[in-house]
Amino acid sequence: MSRRAPRASIDPDASKSWLRRALPLVKAHRALLITSLTLSFAGLIVQVQIPNLVRVGIDDAVVDRTGELSTYVWWIVGLALAQGFINYLARLYLLRTAYEMEYDLRNIVYAHLVRMPFGFYDRVQTGELMSRSGSDIRAVQMYLSFGPSILVQCLIAVVAFGLMLSINVPLAIVAMVTMPIIGVLGVSMRKAIFPVSWLIQARLAQLATVVDENIQGVRIVKAFAAEGRQLRSLAESADRIRWAYRQDARIRSRWNPLLDNLPRLGLALVLLVGGLMVIDGHTTVGTIVAFNSYILMLQPPFRMLGMMIMMGQRASASARRIYEILDTPSDVVDKPDPIAVPLGGDLAFEDVVFSYPNGTLALDGLNLHVRPGETIAVVGGTGSGKSTLGRLAARFYDVTSGRVTIDGHDVRDLSLASLREQVGIVPDEPFLFSLSIHDNIAYGKPHASREDVVAAAVAAGADAFIRNLPEGYDTVVGERGYTLSGGQRQRVAIARALLVNPPILVLDDATSAIDVTVEQMIHSSLRDKMRGRTTVIVAHRLSTISLAERVVLMENGRVIADGTHESLLASEPRYAEVLAAQVTA
Repeated sequence: MSRRAPRASIDPDASKSWLRRALPLVKAHRALLITSLTLSFAGLIVQVQIPNLVRVGIDDAVVDRTGELSTYVWWIVGLALAQGFINYLARLYLLRTAYEMEYDLRNIVYAHLVRMPFGFYDRVQTGELMSRSGSDIRAVQMYLSFGPSILVQCLIAVVAFGLMLSINVPLAIVAMVTMPIIGVLGVSMRKAIFPVSWLIQARLAQLATVVDENIQGVRIVKAFAAEGRQLRSLAESADRIRWAYRQDARIRSRWNPLLDNLPRLGLALVLLVGGLMVIDGHTTVGTIVAFNSYILMLQPPFRMLGMMIMMGQRASASARRIYEILDTPSDVVDKPDPIAVPLGGDLAFEDVVFSYPNGTLALDGLNLHVRPGETIAVVGGTGSGKSTLGRLAARFYDVTSGRVTIDGHDVRDLSLASLREQVGIVPDEPFLFSLSIHDNIAYGKPHASREDVVAAAVAAGADAFIRNLPEGYDTVVGERGYTLSGGQRQRVAIARALLVNPPILVLDDATSAIDVTVEQMIHSSLRDKMRGRTTVIVAHRLSTISLAERVVLMENGRVIADGTHESLLASEPRYAEVLAAQVTA
């Protein structure tokens, strides 16, 4: 089933309040929401008629005995059934509205996240993003959908007050005398609870980060017997959340009893004043019963009003955290009229200077030209900038200065989708999804046939071990592919890149976890696959370097030597030192 695009987006004007920025999302679903609110209001109209009917029934059939009691009973039963059916429909449409809004909001956030460059993820914690994409979105959705419904529920106070005025004006005023006080208390509670709501959401995100890192890094935790230390770290985060929740509980315990019980004070006043009026003959017993019912009817809306205030503060804090993500622009974006053309593979780095977001200088005036169809090996010590070449070629980052070109086109002029379809990268630590082997290999080409997938696996030296798995190509790998060995994951990743068949292929130490015997088998297949393809191999092993026609030696972000393996070994002592270091590593 195809994904439905969000019907609206968040207003990009950061100067507006969080609620005004979210209004386009509400307006996009106004038909469902208005239907729900209309039905809800109709249910309230029916509900407030019941106490009035009770009043008439008591005064007419019980006190004056001029009417049939059964008639009023059946009317009350009929109204109750009608109210139940109307409320069912109102709730149904309200929940549909809530889920539609949540769907759109999640897609808006996720679509923005996938547009963000690598630099964004270098500085933002995964747990923080998970929290903002989960609990924060749910908090905003709850307020946008249920908030209007609660307001409509609170309209019962207006309708009930109108009916009470039509029955007995003095008694109606007595019944509502506590309501202005409730309004003032609600505003005070709102101001008190907002900072705590923000703190709770922030600390929940910190806890999510700790949990995420412990799950993702469980093998390292166990390898160093650090379970106790990690549990203490988790307990510390949980303690900080507990402290914030305690503050929230103190605020609620201070304000909620007042908001809940003030309407009951109105009930006592009605009983006192109304009772005296009955004694004096200025009203009836049925009126007292009806007014008691109306006041009891007012308690849930005002209790919900307090809940709405707390929901609003939490939603406000959550929305601001979501907007922090949405307001962060991507610095790697398509130009207004990007180029989308087939690439031949002429790759060049011209005076390229590049620093990572944390300030680490990776390339410093790099000049390198790889001709179409040429295979080069890039060699160098740790931190020399080797892996950065592929990341810039695929434009995962933009250069600080200089430019990267393919076929003479600056990569910043090419459309990102077209560029990344034609520059394939196999990292040294490949990521596999919790899918079948077939789906992992076909990830870049989802509609590939089984024959094409098998051919790519054969070329990557993966077919033999895949066929020995319990379900062959249909075997589902564990999270991140950890049910496979490191070498097996690398072979699946190579197959994934080969299936797409890009004109430019970057192998970033892609066979480092594969034993030499298997690597030699893969190399024989890769020689055929690399023929006519521009290939950049970040290499450490001599066997891998042998795949290349030319070797480039890097140091401190620059090319310091360039030639064949034999010529560099004979003329460049630093090349021999790097190879020796790799052998002893």
